Amino acid sequence: MAAEVKKNANIGFSLGMLVLKLRTLIAFFAVMIVFAIIAPNFLSIGNLIEMAKHSAIWAILAMGMAYVIIGGGIDLSVGSIAGLCGMLAGGLIVEGLQLPVFGIVIYFHTIMIILIVLLIGVLLGAINGLFITKLSVAPFIATLGMLYMARGFALLRSGGKTFPNLVGNPSLGNTGFPFLGAGYILGLPVIVWLAVIIAVIAAYVSKKTPLGRHVYAVGGNEDAAILSGIRVDRIKMYTYMFSGFTAALVGLILASQLVASHPATGESYELTAIAAVVLGGTSLSGGRGTIGGAIIGALILGVLNDGLVMVGVSSFWQIAIKGMVVVLAVIIDQYQLKKQDEAALREQAVSDINGTAAA
Repeated sequence: MAAEVKKNANIGFSLGMLVLKLRTLIAFFAVMIVFAIIAPNFLSIGNLIEMAKHSAIWAILAMGMAYVIIGGGIDLSVGSIAGLCGMLAGGLIVEGLQLPVFGIVIYFHTIMIILIVLLIGVLLGAINGLFITKLSVAPFIATLGMLYMARGFALLRSGGKTFPNLVGNPSLGNTGFPFLGAGYILGLPVIVWLAVIIAVIAAYVSKKTPLGRHVYAVGGNEDAAILSGIRVDRIKMYTYMFSGFTAALVGLILASQLVASHPATGESYELTAIAAVVLGGTSLSGGRGTIGGAIIGALILGVLNDGLVMVGVSSFWQIAIKGMVVVLAVIIDQYQLKKQDEAALREQAVSDINGTAAA
């Protein structure tokens, strides 16, 4: 009888842990069902595509943030980097690269502009990494400083003004930029395809390559990673460079969607990216989380945002609700971690008792 009670308790505990591990996916479907019931046309093809476009932006940003947080860091600069990169793209399209010393202006092809801006995003991420690894600046402070620097340079780039009408000039070969944010391929937005491609690569790297395993090792226990021969500084650099890349891509997408770039673009995006990662089950202490979880977290935020708008909820309440969802996600994550630790201690105690009995 006692054995059966114990067995049932173990089954209940296992089911409870499974529910906790799948909580992000369960929450996503729950939110979808609720809005499908209360919001007319929520599941219409047009609205689903719009939600996919909005969520794809958060997902791209969240994937870069997930790598940083899993590696034991934090990046508060992604929103400002997105804004700066959007401004740089707008400036290159509208004004070109001005070289007053030589008296010439260079206009790049649109693809070249995109590549240049993505490279700048990677370099800004690398600067964050250098501050943290070589100058021993705390990640919070280093990226907070980059947040202000990038935002300041974005304002300086145009004197606080907007670069409008980013359609380019056919004679200069810089047309087609709006396609990045508003174009479709095989019936799906280009943004969604980009998010899928990055997700596949990021998930593969995190699960199937030494680099991915090293990111988890560094975030889980940096001292142990150093003793294991892992080049910790290099791994941290990679995570911040990837975060800079995703931030730059988001900046390009936003400028392309608006067909204009504004220096305030991306404000508070870093908070949304962190929220998506936390919702996806990534631990803020590092070493635990998945790319898939970050994507689902971004989807939840995207669905929440669009659903609340459709049912007429005030924008002020939307912010408050998102904050409550994030806090709840952290509370559940801590509860899961506590239960896992308790289970590990019980297993160790049973193992010790069995070992003593065998002796």
